[in-house]
Amino acid sequence: MAGTAAETFGFQAEVRQLLHLMIHSLYSDREIFLRELISNASDANDKLRFEALKAPELLPDAAGLAIDIEIDPEAKAITVADNGIGMSREEIIEQLGTIAHSGTSRFVSQLSGDQKKDSQLIGQFGVGFYSAFIVAREVRVETRRAGGAADAAIEWVSNGEGEYSVGAASKETVGTRVTLLLKDDAAEFLDEYRIRTLIRKYSDHVAFPIRLAIRGKDQAPEQVNEARALWTRPRSEIKDEDYIEFYRHITHDFSDPLSWSHNKVEGKREYTSLLYIPSSAPLDLWNRDAPRGVKLYVQRVFITDRAAEFLPLYLRFVRGVLDAGDLALNVSRELLQQDTGVVAIRSALTKRVLEMLAQLAEKEPAKYSTFWSEFGATLKEGLAEDASHRDKIAALLRFRSTRTEAADRSLDAYVAGFAAGQDKIYYLIAESATVAAASPHLEAFRARDIEVLLLADRIDEWVLQYLTEYQGKALRNVSRGELELPAGDQDPKLETKPDREQKDLLKRLKRALRDEVEEVRPGVRLTESAACIVLGEQDLGFGLREMLKATGQDVPETKPNLEVNLGHPLLKRLAAEDDEERFARLAGLVFDQAVLAEGRQLKDPARFVRTLNELLFGNEPSAGAE
Repeated sequence: MAGTAAETFGFQAEVRQLLHLMIHSLYSDREIFLRELISNASDANDKLRFEALKAPELLPDAAGLAIDIEIDPEAKAITVADNGIGMSREEIIEQLGTIAHSGTSRFVSQLSGDQKKDSQLIGQFGVGFYSAFIVAREVRVETRRAGGAADAAIEWVSNGEGEYSVGAASKETVGTRVTLLLKDDAAEFLDEYRIRTLIRKYSDHVAFPIRLAIRGKDQAPEQVNEARALWTRPRSEIKDEDYIEFYRHITHDFSDPLSWSHNKVEGKREYTSLLYIPSSAPLDLWNRDAPRGVKLYVQRVFITDRAAEFLPLYLRFVRGVLDAGDLALNVSRELLQQDTGVVAIRSALTKRVLEMLAQLAEKEPAKYSTFWSEFGATLKEGLAEDASHRDKIAALLRFRSTRTEAADRSLDAYVAGFAAGQDKIYYLIAESATVAAASPHLEAFRARDIEVLLLADRIDEWVLQYLTEYQGKALRNVSRGELELPAGDQDPKLETKPDREQKDLLKRLKRALRDEVEEVRPGVRLTESAACIVLGEQDLGFGLREMLKATGQDVPETKPNLEVNLGHPLLKRLAAEDDEERFARLAGLVFDQAVLAEGRQLKDPARFVRTLNELLFGNEPSAGAE
């Protein structure tokens, strides 16, 4: 391959936008570039050690894996080199020229130019290599794939201005060497003490020796870090800042985690786990097929970055490390067999994460509020997927309600605040929090000072099917079926027994709306509105119907019920209408109002407007009326 001319490529559009932000001082701490490059080098060494499990000839001396940093004061350059897996020509173009990530479009759309917000997004996206351009006017990458010949090496060069070149190179050893030609205002990173301090600050926990050398200085490279995996050290020796930096090392996240748990288990199953709860959701959180899981080691040997078998899908936001003493691997040594050891560890780690969250909710409610805003909807999936932990998950749920606009009401707090005679937990599912708070279904509850939980996540209807009770108290959807309110002082406005004329009105409404509703009936829900839509107990909710249709599934058509407030002036106006054609139009108006109050779209908006104008202006509104 030697002698092949270099080719020039243009960066993917998303990379160009990212580089523009970085080069113009996206990060307030420019020093972060060194942590990111060291982290990448550590990953490359880990991956070579893993591939050597299948092909030992790739790594004759595992103890020789290291990371070398060289400062060249004369050339104003700093180099970070590993002897890990390396990259082929195709891999270097894919990994350094594009962002091959499922959330690319969303990532780019969310970049705002706000330094703090954008740095958090970039951390979530995991593109730390490009941080090199914060301090470098040119970046040169030389790499040779493990197993490849010396003359099969590749050189990648870019100044971050929109293009990069890829050409042939010769490299005696496998691995990757990244050289940064520093900008004039980045001369501080040529200082030996400064680099030593940064290595100890950010990368002391890296499990490979990090050696520092100064070109032109007559001395051997000196190891700077402790090179002892953080999770193997006693907890008493580890500071909070050490845990935080290790989190950043394994996740490339620039924000601090909300919480972590470091635990060593001995006995029949021996393993060490270090689990983190992030403070912000990754961009692909709702892609259930996206890579997930903890970083897995077996007896300190790296196996995979994302071992999904050890935590359920609804805890896919958890990051961390699992180091097991012994696990059965399949013949490819890449996927874990579903043996009793895996099942036992999965159960224990799930329990530990839920305990972490319960402790966070109890002791640091502000942090738990952050967690809930980022991951609450994901945690709810556990109600459907994890029956064995359903009660623990339910205790962690937080809600908006008719008594609080913040999503901070727990089921325990709700039960503790029961009204006199109340024996059920009432909730309402709507299109949005705004629609829920204004729903006519809440009128009778407000009149009686009975709290109702307000749900607006797209998965709520699905998961609440699996939570039918809590602490022996049944959960009741206030928008479904016949509703019986708790016994107590009755508000006269809530009486619903119709007289003969009202019974006749109900029949006329049913006849006029026969294509729209299953039944028209009086009820106890309304005190101010004329009508509301009420679903049957077994009917699919509007949101779930749309979700199923969007996936191409056949959804049986059903008609809702219409519950009316017989004391409302509009109903009285209808009762007095003798013209059956006009009655039918006004009945349609009542139904359309109820549909709009649900936050739903009307089938015939033009009909609604015409009928409303008729009601406002009479049969013949003036031509100039608006």
